[in-house]
Amino acid sequence: MVDKSEKFNWLVRVGYFSRAVLYIVLGFIALTSAGRVSEGTEGIFRAVEELPAGTALLWVLVVGLAAYALFRLASPLFDIENNGSDAKGWAMRIGHAGSAIAHVALAWTAYQFATGQPSSGGQGASQAAAGVLSIQFGDVVIGLLGIAFFVAAAAQARKGISGKFMQRISPAAPDATRWVGAAGYLARAVVFVVIGWSLIETGFLASGAGNVKTLGDAVASLADTGWLFTVTAIGLLLFGLFSLILARYRIIPELDPSGRVPNFRA
Repeated sequence: MVDKSEKFNWLVRVGYFSRAVLYIVLGFIALTSAGRVSEGTEGIFRAVEELPAGTALLWVLVVGLAAYALFRLASPLFDIENNGSDAKGWAMRIGHAGSAIAHVALAWTAYQFATGQPSSGGQGASQAAAGVLSIQFGDVVIGLLGIAFFVAAAAQARKGISGKFMQRISPAAPDATRWVGAAGYLARAVVFVVIGWSLIETGFLASGAGNVKTLGDAVASLADTGWLFTVTAIGLLLFGLFSLILARYRIIPELDPSGRVPNFRA
């Protein structure tokens, strides 16, 4: 019988693998197909669909992204990572909740493509933002979410520069892991800034829900920046490779008797 620790281990590793596929495809199409990257997040899943055994891979993404979302959601609900209930702890747990929502959205888009019912990821984000804007103080909520993305961008950049993420990776990992991870985190920081600014514009500057950018849209918006677009695309491709390394070499502690993961950071 598979115990809870082994199930948790596989859940996290499948999540990392799914993230790897997303970023490898995103980086690849950004570098090779300007037209495809302009389709935003939808273009990522269409590219996966066109791969050999693409439908099967889409179903792997559905399961992996949903599992990763559930793992992230367990942090704010049950504090399985022992972040605590002080201001810093709740900030981290709320950030994980945001990650859970983002991965649920990605899993849903993958599901639509897997079942032959794709819809525009960009329109979905705009519709969701419009719904939030329609409620009282919805603009403030979206603006604050934009600020949260700026904070997340700073955290990604700090990880890339410091290299502290290597403390949670097996020594058996490839020698280049440190630099591949650093490039990936810095590229994600750039993308998070773009997404954060789109949310701040929508919430605080009333630019309209259609301005909200998803992962693919954010990369597409950099297409006219020349070297920055190219460097970011390469970094995102490397982040996909880094996530693939994590799927194999990430040190994942066992669950303790209470079902929590001591000092775990994903």
